[in-house]
Amino acid sequence: MTILRDYRQFQGLHWETGAVRNSFDYRGFRAPHTGRPYSEALLLGVSGGAVMGYFSFAYEGYPPQARILTRNTFDPWDTMLSRLGVVQAIHQTAKPERAVANLVAALDEGLPAIVWADMWSLPYNALAYDRGMWAMFPVLVYGYDEAAGVVHLADRARVGLTCTPAELAAARGRVKQDKHRLITLEAPDPDKLAAAVSAGIWDCLRLYTEAPPKGAKHNFGLAALRHWAELMTKPKARLSWERVFPAGQKMLDGLTSAFSDIAIFGKEGGAERDVYAGFLEEAALILARPGLREAAAHFRAAAAAWDALGRTLLPDEIAPLGEMRALLLERHARFLDEGNAAQPRMEAIDARLAEIRAALASDFPLTAPQVAAHRTAIAAQVMAIHDIEAMAVAAMRQAMTGR
Repeated sequence: MTILRDYRQFQGLHWETGAVRNSFDYRGFRAPHTGRPYSEALLLGVSGGAVMGYFSFAYEGYPPQARILTRNTFDPWDTMLSRLGVVQAIHQTAKPERAVANLVAALDEGLPAIVWADMWSLPYNALAYDRGMWAMFPVLVYGYDEAAGVVHLADRARVGLTCTPAELAAARGRVKQDKHRLITLEAPDPDKLAAAVSAGIWDCLRLYTEAPPKGAKHNFGLAALRHWAELMTKPKARLSWERVFPAGQKMLDGLTSAFSDIAIFGKEGGAERDVYAGFLEEAALILARPGLREAAAHFRAAAAAWDALGRTLLPDEIAPLGEMRALLLERHARFLDEGNAAQPRMEAIDARLAEIRAALASDFPLTAPQVAAHRTAIAAQVMAIHDIEAMAVAAMRQAMTGR
């Protein structure tokens, strides 16, 4: 059995920043401005920070999805680590047995091993396997016992997780690009911290106000919030909710997928705005720019507004929708608090969610006028977020430029 001694780092919440945060903490790396472990908020900010992105997808054979991006997705991993001066030791192989040898070697050296694994293939996520669905994310392995048939992982939950060596091998080998990839991390360079923080803030400002590196401008930033509101209230628009998410199961799919991205996916509500606010408060100290605290206050207000949007999407006043929101939040909370032990309840919740979805296919709880009113309420809350985040962005720019 190979296991890291006294491993207790389970605070990381998002796959990328969480894995790095936990690895740094275990290695004893401390942030120079606090003397404490590097916070996940700081890593989020350096990687490119908060963002707003809106997309909708309707692939044949799958329910339509409304996808809300809450953080920078333009190469955040390498951006974060290169800005901090972190050396990555990368090992990748097409051979499963070599992959195991690389993993055990890292653990034998006392190093947390960050591997890329398909979330659909890891049993503790309680996701039904689908050949057409995969998502490779970094997770931290801190123990590997071939004889006992157990692997120990840190992956978002506040407790250690386990799977079998075969399950990990299948998850690691699911996608060719990331197949059996393993990385260990060296210490950040404290002399690069201020520049890294400043660059991350400017990334955030650009993604809110300028054309993105890829994709249409109206899919990102403040423009994306306006675009989403328009799609809710202009039924003749090409990708309007009237067209993509009409009343019935498809509307339900749009509501639940948007809610999941805002409140659950690698986060605990608030579209991560409270996390980003924490970064700006640290940045105010690191850069000696106290005006960033004003921007942080606006982002904390935005977090509350995003939570209100979640309640608007799936309101208690519409009983089946309110029940779905409560079940989705419970599923996430159970996983975070209980890890593997939550799997039976997670599966029961999934069964109940499927029952509600099937029932609403034949008996949708909203009339046509009520559907229009619901979309209007969502659009109004989206624009409320827009106005708060516009103030946050203006305060950030003022703090960084003096104008």
